Amino acid sequence: MSSPFPPLNALRAFEATARAGSLTRAAAELRVTQGAVSRHVSQLEKWLGVALFVRTRRGAELTHEGETYFRGIRPAFQEIDIQTRRLMKKPDANTLRLKLPPTFAIRWLVPRLASFHADNRHIDVQITTSHQPIDFERENVDVAIHSGSQPVAGLTCHRLFGEMLLPVCSPSLFDHHPKPETLADLERHVLLSSMHRPNDWPDWLRAAKLPELTEKAGLQFENSALAYQAALDGLGIVMAQLAFVEDDLRSGRLVEPFDLRVPTGNAYFVVSPYAHPPERAKAFETWIKSLVT
Repeated sequence: MSSPFPPLNALRAFEATARAGSLTRAAAELRVTQGAVSRHVSQLEKWLGVALFVRTRRGAELTHEGETYFRGIRPAFQEIDIQTRRLMKKPDANTLRLKLPPTFAIRWLVPRLASFHADNRHIDVQITTSHQPIDFERENVDVAIHSGSQPVAGLTCHRLFGEMLLPVCSPSLFDHHPKPETLADLERHVLLSSMHRPNDWPDWLRAAKLPELTEKAGLQFENSALAYQAALDGLGIVMAQLAFVEDDLRSGRLVEPFDLRVPTGNAYFVVSPYAHPPERAKAFETWIKSLVT
């Protein structure tokens, strides 16, 4: 015997009304009359045997039972909307969609992207940045960069490079502050860091056998790219990842006051959902792998 399932049109009318807080607004969204929405909601209330709304002059207010029911069914409607939009969206074979951590995009990929574009002028590149893990089921993305200690299970992954921590700063910093001669001299400098990487300074200082400096006040930024820019502007010393400052070290825009480099055990991986990637994704994966081999 099948389990009971409420009338779908009535359920849809209830969800729209609960979300909009008004029969009128729900009717406009569903492109039906207010009377039709009201009848559908009444039908659902009769079917459930529960009052879902209290009608007021200001609109329709959910009862306690209605609020509980709405919270329960809302995720299902959201998932239907996501999957429907995803299915109806016609993919452009020449548009490559990338999702990257912000600092990886700003400090590593974008400065190198011209070479990819020069060899693949028929491919348009769209880049979004986020610290959130990729969800290929929900997001319209071809290739992402994952940061972590392990590849992502169930996805096509290729390790690009590992993380190596080192403190760096602008040489102009020492125009106004004494250059540190020993690790303990860090006490006299402003330490710059990212709020998304709170363990970088403590991990490096433990390796330097100076864990007490982890409590030193400094300047924190939303992401590492902002912290690196602060270091370039002479605000202090930033704990950096080697891959993101190599160009600046070579040019002299940044200098390394100490010779201690500490690996974190994490790495950056290029990941995609494809067993057989489309040409746009295949071209990008081949290109980015060539940069680190």
